[in-house]
This record gives sequence, structure tokens and C-alpha cells, in this order.
Amino acid sequence: MADEPSQPETTKLTATKRKWAAEGKFLTGRITRPETDRLPPGQHLVTNWPVLDLGQQPVISAMQWRLDIRGEVENPLTFNWEQFQALPQSKLTTDIHCVTTWSRYDNEWTGVTTRDLLDQVHPKEDADAVMLTSYDGYTTNLLLSDFAVEDAMLVTHWQGEPLTAEHGGPMRLVVPHLYFWKSAKWLTRIEFTRQDRPGFWEKNGYHMRGDPWAEERYSDD
Repeated sequence: MADEPSQPETTKLTATKRKWAAEGKFLTGRITRPETDRLPPGQHLVTNWPVLDLGQQPVISAMQWRLDIRGEVENPLTFNWEQFQALPQSKLTTDIHCVTTWSRYDNEWTGVTTRDLLDQVHPKEDADAVMLTSYDGYTTNLLLSDFAVEDAMLVTHWQGEPLTAEHGGPMRLVVPHLYFWKSAKWLTRIEFTRQDRPGFWEKNGYHMRGDPWAEERYSDD
């Protein structure tokens, strides 16, 4: 198994977002539902795709890239790029919502749906969550029920073009129904776990789940 990525260093962005969590910044208190309002509360639309990271953008070639699937699965696997590309490929169009209040509509993704990945690894009955680890050391958690939704995808292309390094290329996760910090860039490891446990931002004041329509921005929301 490949060595674990080192933990991210504290940066100005980290300190700022910890402060936002402590202050409850961006919270509106407004209630809305996805079936009646496409834009979650406290969000504004953008037409570009803002870049947010922890201050470093790893550059991973297709030859270097690996994805390890471990933990509570019947069939642990490690994919290289060629093997990953051989999995069933899908196209989806979804909206995305960032906790820093921007949303972008109608993003076209190409990649492998999480459901197709689950068909390969077969989570055990006691698996309840996943921990995602990126090449830059970033981690974030998801309930298995959120990871396995119909439109969650391990994406390699956006708007018909290969995903750029600044946006998490060569592969990142996209979970459209949650705030975008849950959609880990530069994904290299997915660990299936019996219990949901916090990742990087969750340890720094952010919500364990991150539902935009419920404004689950921070840990005490």
C-alpha cells in the first residue's frame, strides 16, 4: 500500500476559515428546500469556477496516479490510471455549491459514478461512512449514504475537457448535494469505515455533513 500523505500545514486560509466557523459567518437563518429553490440559502451564482485549496496544488501524472480503496470492503482494490479508465464511464450535469457562498449551475462531468465503484469493491454490511484522502494530505468524511447517491461521481473531465490540476485533476470526487469541501480534489484513497469520523475542515469547526439547503456550514449548526 502506498504511503499515507502527510497532513496539510496550517495556512492563512485555514486560520481564516476557522475564524468564519467560530463567528458563524455567511449564515442567514433562511429555510429553503431543493424542490422549490435551486439556489440554497446564503448562496450567490457565479459563471466562473473559483479555485480554493490549502495553498498547494500537487501535480500528478497519469503514470504516478493511484487510487487505493481500503477498509470495510469485501474487495480492496488499487487502481492505476489505465484500470480506472477501464471502469464504466458516465456523464452527468449538476450544480455545485461552495461553503464560501458561491454556486455554479449546469456543470458537465465525465467520470466513474460512485455506484459503479461500489459495484467493484462491495462495502461490508457494517460500513457506514468513508474517509477521503487527497494527494496534498487533505481529508474529508462522508456518510456512505451520501457517497452512494445517484449523481456522485469520481470525475476526470469538466465541460468536456480534462480536469485541470487547480481543480483537482487528474481525478476528484464530486458530491453535488453537499457543500463542495466534501468533494475532495486530487483523490488518492477512499477508506470505508464503521463510524463517521471528522476530516480536516470538520476538525476545524465545519459541519460533519454539510447540507447546503439546511445551511450546515459549521459544527454547531
